[in-house]
Amino acid sequence: MNLFVIIGEALRALKLNRLRTGLTMLGMIIGVAAVVLMLSIGQGAQININNTIASMGSHLLIIVPGATSSGGLRFGSGSVRTLTISDAQAVAELPSIEAAAPVISGIAQLSYSANNWSTSITGVTPDYFPVSNWEIADGSIFAEADLRSAIRVAVLGKVTAENLFGNEDPIGRTFRIANKPFLVVGILAAKGQSLSGRDQDDNVFVPITTAQRQILGNQFPGSINHMLVQAKSSDTLDEAEAEITQLLRQRHRITDKMENDFTVRNLTALATVASTTAKVMAWMLGAIASISLLVGGIGIMNIMLVSVTERTREIGIRMAIGASYRIILMQFLLEALFICILGGLMGVALGVGGAWMVSQSTDMPIVVTFNMIGLAFIFVTIIGIFFGFYPARKAAALKPVDALRYE
Repeated sequence: MNLFVIIGEALRALKLNRLRTGLTMLGMIIGVAAVVLMLSIGQGAQININNTIASMGSHLLIIVPGATSSGGLRFGSGSVRTLTISDAQAVAELPSIEAAAPVISGIAQLSYSANNWSTSITGVTPDYFPVSNWEIADGSIFAEADLRSAIRVAVLGKVTAENLFGNEDPIGRTFRIANKPFLVVGILAAKGQSLSGRDQDDNVFVPITTAQRQILGNQFPGSINHMLVQAKSSDTLDEAEAEITQLLRQRHRITDKMENDFTVRNLTALATVASTTAKVMAWMLGAIASISLLVGGIGIMNIMLVSVTERTREIGIRMAIGASYRIILMQFLLEALFICILGGLMGVALGVGGAWMVSQSTDMPIVVTFNMIGLAFIFVTIIGIFFGFYPARKAAALKPVDALRYE
């Protein structure tokens, strides 16, 4: 008996018991759908994090004020501004540094015509935009001359522009920040959420001198909230961190026995950890979902054992007319394998459909790849062979005489 005849017999047996075949297949359908859906969500989350990391800029360091002591009182990290614009200018001149961008931020009320909007106001230098890898969608950024003269110009994030101006083109229009007129010179490209969940596109950027003197005020002239620093390459990050620490300790007159009044953080390292965590979570989701495949495999083995018992006389008759051990083994093994493969196909369709529905309802990127589908089918095939082999071997091992006598 050739292979095609055996395949035909296996398919005929499955067709004769459609309800049982369908119920047995259901476990594989759910299992494969769960694996595809969980892996696609996990991969989408990883891509989302990677995109956020890429939008932050490359080989970045952030310097924030550290803990300080004054008059016997100890202040926590960031409670006192210990960094200044001149610190950022000095850091930018270090050999391992490409650029340094001081930042001051706060909240203010915006108004334009009948519209108003409360959002973040961020005072920066022109270097901030290339350092943070932020592209201009329309218009331009402000210039160094605007910085020196503290001109009232602004670059808007996409969300802020939409909420304040609606369908109007903001470029060249004047709006108010804290009742002071500002000219819109540029609109930033969309960036989405940061790793902390903050909407980066809901922001207004103005020259840092304008923010200090005219909007946010500053009881410590020249001080900043933090600074973003870009090293010349990822290989010089450690060197840059050491140079920055040495320079700022010298500028702040910190002796050997004193703690730093600033903190240098490696954003690239933090981003790498976040990306690795997302990747691990993606595989964990897939591993958890694959448990349902094992449950489906156990269900297949149970049903196949029942099928062998019910078809004992049929097996005996086939053996009596010449069917060999190998033919009986292959037929029952193929039945289990077909159930897994057909269930796998339906499960893939269900999983892809579920992933599409999730992406449409949550705006989260969902990724379904051929590698993911191939991995699911490999598992399905292994499960079909593994859990189908025992019932198939039991059927093939029956003795014709005993099988024919079975009631």
